[in-house]
Amino acid sequence: MSGPTGATGPGRTTRIGVNLLWLVPGVVGGSEEYTTRLLRAFAERAPSDLHLTLFALAPFAEAHPDLVAAFPTVTSRLDGRRKPERVAAEATWLAREAAHRNLDLLHHAGGVIPPGPGVARIPAVLTIHDLQPLVMAENFSSVKRRWLGTMLPRSARRARVVLTPSEPASQSVVDLLGVPEGRVRTVPHGVEPSPVVPDATQDEVRQRYRLGERAVLYPAITYPHKDHLTLVRAFARLAADRPDLTLVLTGGAGPSEGEVVGAIRHAGIGDQIRRTGRVQWSDLDALYALAAAVAVPSRFEGFGAPALEAMAAGAPLVAADATALPWVVGDGGLLVPPGAVDAWAEALAGVLDDPVESERLRAAGRARAATFTWDRAATALEAGYRAALVASEDGAP
Repeated sequence: MSGPTGATGPGRTTRIGVNLLWLVPGVVGGSEEYTTRLLRAFAERAPSDLHLTLFALAPFAEAHPDLVAAFPTVTSRLDGRRKPERVAAEATWLAREAAHRNLDLLHHAGGVIPPGPGVARIPAVLTIHDLQPLVMAENFSSVKRRWLGTMLPRSARRARVVLTPSEPASQSVVDLLGVPEGRVRTVPHGVEPSPVVPDATQDEVRQRYRLGERAVLYPAITYPHKDHLTLVRAFARLAADRPDLTLVLTGGAGPSEGEVVGAIRHAGIGDQIRRTGRVQWSDLDALYALAAAVAVPSRFEGFGAPALEAMAAGAPLVAADATALPWVVGDGGLLVPPGAVDAWAEALAGVLDDPVESERLRAAGRARAATFTWDRAATALEAGYRAALVASEDGAP
């Protein structure tokens, strides 16, 4: 979705702040990767009339020194791990620091516009990564449900422009929050060209994680919506007849960890499943490179970065036909109904046992991934900023 694109005027420098106080490095997951890579791409694009200043937590400078070097950065003393303290800082410290810099626009990149009259005085752009708290409220605590149930609609109404990472996410903002279509813009993820991983490195990673000759990879924290249970149950139907097959589950423990452990134990296939925890990027690159298939059974995604990463790496992809995943995957992978264990087992077997189909998916995935670039994303972000700068005070374009 898109709205009008406007210029800021010849010779005029526009001051834009980016609120990153929600970004606790290593804690907020995929939204950190999306936001930081998008800012790097914007720095490379470097529109001369748009001047960005970042407002960030103390650990941000240590985690992302390249962004601190690329943009003026105002750093809070907070580490961000105590949410009430962080929310209070957004309403006070951020409002004060932003006012001192006479910002024309303040981009709240973490899903909500913080409360308080000081912040409210500055025209806003808002990034909403997804609306899972409204659609799958049962996955959240009662406190978080009440907070986001109030703040998401309020923030969307106040923003001059709402940005999301996919067209389905944009449509959900229109449908569920009632935001006019012209005020919603899609700023998709990008993906860097996948590195070439030498065979020796793949072999070393295979041995270190004790993988069989063929591996199915799913990189995700055990959140309920990631639906590890469907994958474990489908894999159990394949494992007995394929002793060379290993299921690799990377990512940390989430709220569904106990259920996932129980499902693995009940299936009796624990010797063919590897739980690695969070792995470094070089290991994940090697796992994508050696994977016989990547499975993404998630029932809800605002985008679905692992699916894009798998396609970029040339790994055969099987993904859930749910929310944003079909928009991301296109014809670059197989789409399977979410939660359908039999269909998942059949789709994975087809990829694993048919070399022709496997090679077709590898080629199709690479072609699809090539359409998602960070320059495309940075161009969309710039257009969103310009649209907000020429919007009227009530947010209408």
